[in-house]
Amino acid sequence: MRTNTRVLLAAVCGFAFFGASTAVFALDGQQSPPNAKAPLPLFKNPKQAQQKGLDLFHAGDVASSLEALNFAADRGLSGAQWKLGHIYANGDGVGRDDLKAYQYFSRIVDNYDEDEPDQGNLAFVANAFVAVGVYSLTGIQNTSIKRDLNRALEMFQYAAMNFGEPNAQFQLARMYLDGVGVKKDSGQAVRWLSNAADKNHMESQALLGHLLFSGQAGLQRQRARGLMLLTMARDAASGSRKDAWVIDYYKAAIEQADENDRQMALKSLDSRLKRSIVAEQPR
Repeated sequence: MRTNTRVLLAAVCGFAFFGASTAVFALDGQQSPPNAKAPLPLFKNPKQAQQKGLDLFHAGDVASSLEALNFAADRGLSGAQWKLGHIYANGDGVGRDDLKAYQYFSRIVDNYDEDEPDQGNLAFVANAFVAVGVYSLTGIQNTSIKRDLNRALEMFQYAAMNFGEPNAQFQLARMYLDGVGVKKDSGQAVRWLSNAADKNHMESQALLGHLLFSGQAGLQRQRARGLMLLTMARDAASGSRKDAWVIDYYKAAIEQADENDRQMALKSLDSRLKRSIVAEQPR
C-alpha cells in the first residue's frame, strides 16, 4: 500500500467488442484452418482491454478473457486485478488458485495511494483489502502465505475506517469478539457490528441479533431488537449452505421468543422500513 501518511491501527460493463471475423493468415501467407481461433486484437489502451476481458468472460470465453484482463492488470488497472482475483478465488471457469487470487488482491493493496485515490475504483480497493485480510487470517496451505493476524487486523481496520466497508467491519468485529489477534472486547465488536448492520450487512445483522437476543458476550438482553435484526438477516439470506448459520440463529430465536417479543420486533421492523423508504425519497 503506497501512502505518504501512516496507516492508523488504533481504533469478494460496456465498451464495444473489437474483433475480426475475416480469415486470419499465417506468416507464411497460408490461410489458417477453418476452425482456428482468431488471436485477440491489439488493445488501444488498458481500459479497452479490461472491458474486452469482462465481455469475453460473460460470453464464456474464459481463456481469451484472462489474456485481456491480464493485459489490463499488468498496466495497473485495479478493476482487472480484482476480477482476476475473484475468478481464481472462486474457481470461475478455472481451477481454484488461492495463491494467484491473493497475489492479484495484494497488487491492488500495495499500489493503492490514499493521497491520490482513484474514486471510480474504491469499491475494488476496499474489497481487495478485505480479501487480503481474510487470507491472512488463516494463511494459504502449501504456499509461502502464512497466517498473519497482525496483517489481517491491519487490512480490516484500514478498510473499515477508511472505506466504511461492511465486510471489513464484520471481520473486525469477529476478531474482537473471539479475541483473535486482539484482546477480547465485546464493546468494540458490537460497535463494528452495529455499523455494518446499519448498512444492511446480512452477516452482521445475524450475529448482532443473536448476541442481543441471547444476551451473550456480556450484553444486556434486547430480545425484540435482536429478533428484528435476525428477521432482516433471515429475509436477506440466500438459503445456500454458507448462509445456514443465519437461518439457524433465526429459528432458535423465534422458537424461544414469546408473543410480546414477536410483536415488538415486527413493530420495530415496520418502523425501520418506513424510515428507509422516507430516506430514499427524492428531496
